[in-house]
Amino acid sequence: MEPRQITEDFAVSAQITPEDIPAIAAAGFRTIMCNRPDDEDPGQPEVAAVAEAARAAGLEMCCVPFTSATMTEADVAAFREALDKSPKPMLAYCRTGTRCTMMWSLVNYDALGAETILNATSAAGYDMSGLVARLRAQK
Repeated sequence: MEPRQITEDFAVSAQITPEDIPAIAAAGFRTIMCNRPDDEDPGQPEVAAVAEAARAAGLEMCCVPFTSATMTEADVAAFREALDKSPKPMLAYCRTGTRCTMMWSLVNYDALGAETILNATSAAGYDMSGLVARLRAQK
């Protein structure tokens, strides 16, 4: 598990396990957000096991599971609410971190603008240029 910082208060990661929780807590994170549906891949840890370990370590846990193919406006709203209301810093995880980064970009696009989104996500190793191009075209 290698968190990638998007902002000072928000980082993303590929799939985490309950065994990763002590390191996440030691790194100073206060909330973990799961953006991955259970059973997306065989053998992935169930979110309940991750949540149990997170709570035992004194961390908040929230879950906004979605896939890029099934994402809805309700998912965007739930992500935004979790991001706004949860203690920071937050670590969000999915299969690779890309989905979390995409959703963060979506919910912050209007407030931060294209260049800030692209700079932050690129510095973390994620290419959101296609998403930003689509968002620019919608404006």
